[in-house]
Amino acid sequence: MNKKYIVRLTDEERAVCETTVKNEKGKSEKLRRAMILLKADADGPGWKDEKISEAVGCRVQTVENVRREFVLQGFDAALVRKKRTTPPTPKLLDGAGEAKLIATRLGRPPAGYGHWTLRLLADQLVELEVVDSISPETVRQTLKKTA
Repeated sequence: MNKKYIVRLTDEERAVCETTVKNEKGKSEKLRRAMILLKADADGPGWKDEKISEAVGCRVQTVENVRREFVLQGFDAALVRKKRTTPPTPKLLDGAGEAKLIATRLGRPPAGYGHWTLRLLADQLVELEVVDSISPETVRQTLKKTA
């Protein structure tokens, strides 16, 4: 079967990949991508995707994705994975919600309690209808971030 995305590295790109493989330590994603590009180079070894995936220790789909990124988006995009622009889950507390949390934390705790706990703060935010539901861990992370 003919490959749709053929990798042809220039001398400079090949040199960058070789120095990355030579200098990187551990199981870096950049290291893996550089090795994939070197092995998939049509002017070099030109290995098949299955053989590359066995040698590098990844799935065949990963090799195909790196090939596609190289052809469609260029060498830099194929070597370094792009960062997400948005988090996988939206933030529960916006600026107003964080301000409400801090104001609650600085106020007096409910009757019968000596101090605010994370669970009490989470329950209070739900009672005040700041959020529909929130975990004490989210409250902790927000307080730690603003402290």
